[in-house]
Formats: sequence, C-alpha cells, structure tokens
Amino acid sequence: MNQIQKYFTGLTADQIRQFNELYPLYEDWNQKVNVISRKDIQHLYEHHVLHSLAIAYGLNPTAGTKILDFGTGGGFPGIPLAILWPECEFHLIDGTGKKIRVVEEVAKAIALRNVSATHIRGEEERGKYDFVVSRAVMPLPDLVRIVRKNISPVQKNAIANGIFCLKGGDIRDEIAPFRNSIEVMPISDWIEEEWFKEKYLIYLPL
Repeated sequence: MNQIQKYFTGLTADQIRQFNELYPLYEDWNQKVNVISRKDIQHLYEHHVLHSLAIAYGLNPTAGTKILDFGTGGGFPGIPLAILWPECEFHLIDGTGKKIRVVEEVAKAIALRNVSATHIRGEEERGKYDFVVSRAVMPLPDLVRIVRKNISPVQKNAIANGIFCLKGGDIRDEIAPFRNSIEVMPISDWIEEEWFKEKYLIYLPL
C-alpha cells in the first residue's frame, strides 16, 4: 500500500481504505478462485494494483467517462482504476464466471459503487464506451478487432476515445500495424521499481 501512496498522493480517506482492503480480500478469494498466481499474491500492490494504476499516467478522464475493462480476470485494471476515478463508470467483463463473481464480491465488500461486472465474451459485449482498458489479454490486433464496435463516436475527453492497454516484453510485432497512430509509453518513466522495466502503457485512438 505504501507504493500506491508513493506515486498517488492526495488520495481521500475512503480511497485509502478501499485500497487497504484489497489485500485481505484477494488473499481470501485466491484460496477459492485462482485469480492471481499463488506465488504472486504477496506482490498484489506492486504487480497488480500499481500496474493497473499506471494507466492514469496516460489518461485523466472527465467525470462521467465510461470505461470497459476487457478480460478483467479478478478485476485488473478495472477495480484499482474505479477506486482512483470514482466519478467514472466502469464495466468489467470476462469470459470466466468465477472471476466475475470475485469482481462483484470485492466491489461490494469495499463499497465500490461505480463498477458493474458481466460474465460475457468480448465479442458479445454491445455497449458503447469512451475507453477500453486491458492488461495483456491478447495481441493488440485481435483486441482492436473485437472492441472497435464498443468505442463511442461521441468524444467527451481531451484525448480521442480508444484503447489503453498494459503490455510487457517485445511488443514490436503487435504494434507494427498501428505505427502511425499508436503511442507507446514506458511505465519505467514514471515508476522506478525494477519490476516495471520493459513494461509499457499503450494508447491507441480508435
């Protein structure tokens, strides 16, 4: 939790409470549903919460912005971002029903009121959103093909509607088709911990 407050100052008491409550909740749920690697649960705040929040370095949404978390798994990046941006609306989807149940129970436990969750495949989701966020769910061309239909044509933010996704390693091949419009931001430019080297925030307007 100290790592969150190191990079995100000015959190309200309620936001700090919500972030603090994530660890015992995920530790408990992870015994029942494997949403995070068992070996990785002790690194929840650095590898999952802070990683999710890195999207905030590229996006500063206005109140009322609608965001789809595609392939949320156990709630990342959607739940940390929903805590950070309580004035935005988040819809979290995943094709695995057990993981969506974890999302619903965690959101309920921390009184997170700007989150809804649905057990659905991305191809079946029909809602319109300002932004789609995801964390290494699938290659970028496949993600674009599926979610293009979900991007609202109405712009309400300073930047164009589109995709923000978190990627790691060698991403040259999957970003090549979009080289004229994509923005690739090294997360290590903002977050100094070693784990964030060779991890990127990608923004693609659609």
